[in-house]
Amino acid sequence: MDKHHQSDCIEILMDRARAGKISRRNFVKAMSLMAALPASLRAGVSFAQGKQLVVVNWGGDAIDAYRKAWTDAFSHQTGVPVKIDGSGPTDGAIRTQAASGHPSWDVVDAEPFTALTLGRAGICQPLDYKIIDRNKVAPGFAHDYGIASYLFSYVIAWDSKKFGTKGPRTWADFFNVQAFPGKRTLYKWMNGMLEAALLADGVAPSALYPLDVPRALRKLDELKPHVLAYWGSGAESQQLMVNGDVSVGAIWNTRATLLEDDTDGRIKWGYENAFVNPSDWAVLKNNPGGTQAAMQFIAYAQDPKTQVELFKLTNNSPANPAARAMIPANLRARDAGSPENLAKQIRLNSEWYADNYASSLEQYLKLSAR
Repeated sequence: MDKHHQSDCIEILMDRARAGKISRRNFVKAMSLMAALPASLRAGVSFAQGKQLVVVNWGGDAIDAYRKAWTDAFSHQTGVPVKIDGSGPTDGAIRTQAASGHPSWDVVDAEPFTALTLGRAGICQPLDYKIIDRNKVAPGFAHDYGIASYLFSYVIAWDSKKFGTKGPRTWADFFNVQAFPGKRTLYKWMNGMLEAALLADGVAPSALYPLDVPRALRKLDELKPHVLAYWGSGAESQQLMVNGDVSVGAIWNTRATLLEDDTDGRIKWGYENAFVNPSDWAVLKNNPGGTQAAMQFIAYAQDPKTQVELFKLTNNSPANPAARAMIPANLRARDAGSPENLAKQIRLNSEWYADNYASSLEQYLKLSAR
């Protein structure tokens, strides 16, 4: 699979840094927070000296800055060398690590259903909830093999130059090209798109799962003549909308926020009918850095203050509900995890994705390629 939301967040940070929109200090802070090692919790950490911990994310071009930003300082303060591997913890890459018999990875930043699938396969180990606090995420955002580090959403965005303030707010609107004419863009990798099609076809949110894939694909096929592009990266989705190539898009809330800011409100969006999803931390079985170190690492990621800092810089919403009260009042409407916004959204079902992702994605890709 191509870049996921996690790698896109790092790309956003790099772009903002190059454009001078954030300071070096805030850039360094955000990159370290993306690795989930809050500075406020580094003091007093106790690990075996000299034992390396490898944290794997979707780093791309940012990995060198990531390494310079905080790894040396963390090692100095805790006594544990930490390596950030930015090669991307895809399902296949994690399986390859396990199959080698000598994995070099410890903690991975994975899709919830990937962590669940690999846990069931004995590749990722159960999280130790005596160390990690399961109550520091909202109900439904933790399972035996993964726990949310932050939240993001797939939202409907539209061009107010074409629709004013009365743009498409439901998936039925999104699919209604008569009432809302213009080209669309959909996510290349399916997540949330089957759900959108079923809602547009009249399925109630409470009856979505298990997804009726053939029905969803038939509805998507109806829309296909109006789909200009299936975006594979957040930057692509942003470019399609800012250029006016598409008038309606199903995109990440992080990109929608940037679009709203960068176009002075021309691109509008909302959390109505959006699909909310966490990014999960998971730990490989027999990880070389040690189970305790990996679990404590994840526990540090639950610090609410640093999750709020991450939200300010990347628009990734805190997974820890305790962070809600710390979000500045002017930013609360953008928080995907607020009680008000969660009530408007539908949570992607990790169990269903774990059981059905590969076969459903194959069908979706065949449809989009036709």
